[in-house]
Amino acid sequence: MNQQKRIQIFERLRAANPEPTTELVYTSPFELLVAVMLSAQATDVSVNKATAKLFPAANTPKAIYALGVDKLKAYIKTIGLFNTKAENLIKTCKILIDQYDSKVPDTRDALQALPGVGRKTANVILNTAFHQKTMAVDTHIFRVSNRIGLAPGKNVLEVEKKLLKVVPDEFLLDAHHWLILHGRYTCLARKPRCGSCVIEDLCEYKDKTEE
Repeated sequence: MNQQKRIQIFERLRAANPEPTTELVYTSPFELLVAVMLSAQATDVSVNKATAKLFPAANTPKAIYALGVDKLKAYIKTIGLFNTKAENLIKTCKILIDQYDSKVPDTRDALQALPGVGRKTANVILNTAFHQKTMAVDTHIFRVSNRIGLAPGKNVLEVEKKLLKVVPDEFLLDAHHWLILHGRYTCLARKPRCGSCVIEDLCEYKDKTEE
């Protein structure tokens, strides 16, 4: 795919959604960190339902740490892998309290050192909370990047590095939100909705659908 086509793709995605953001509900970097940690192998909808009850009761590292593992589990038990997530979250809160004055750090190395925080989660926090030009590659972005020919790669890290190289700088801050939403609602895994896609004529996928 040539660069002119990439520019057109992001111009159209921007025109359709000028201010994209995460569908997770949060009001602070810490709430976002909690929500993203809970969202691994779970839907944003299920996470939002759980945090709608959790955050009014506890939405700071000290408040969640004070709950303890068992009480925290009661709030998040509807989410997949809640046992492991609760334990990681309590450990993370302790580190934030002890080492960062209860604030969320704004570097990848510091974030990835937190229990339960991988590269993708760190990238989401850096991008969404701290407005850094990172690319958090999830299954949607991996699929879309390979399928449409935007930035093909064998694994998520390869796709991430390629996207950072080929996405024009003016679109980089919002690119991962556009691509996630595109994969979630249009470029679906089993049957993409090519007929209602704003970039269908720019896409290099060979098996387009009528829908």
